[in-house]
Amino acid sequence: MTNLQKYNDAFIQSFSISEADLGSELVYQSIDNWDSVGHMQLIAAIEDAFDIMLDTDDIIDFSSYTIGIDILKKYDVEL
Repeated sequence: MTNLQKYNDAFIQSFSISEADLGSELVYQSIDNWDSVGHMQLIAAIEDAFDIMLDTDDIIDFSSYTIGIDILKKYDVEL
């Protein structure tokens, strides 16, 4: 499984969405499941998938699908 597939799967599993829903339009609170609880589920899934621990500032800044890709680059995760 590629890093992009792991990343996408974290969103798909956390929010019960399809791959077609992924992209720049997917931002915090743009779907019902991406609320504060869903956000922490997503963060936990991403941390597990890539065996990393995100800083608090990065968790707060992780406000969209595309911003998440940029944040993961700081942790040497290339998507």
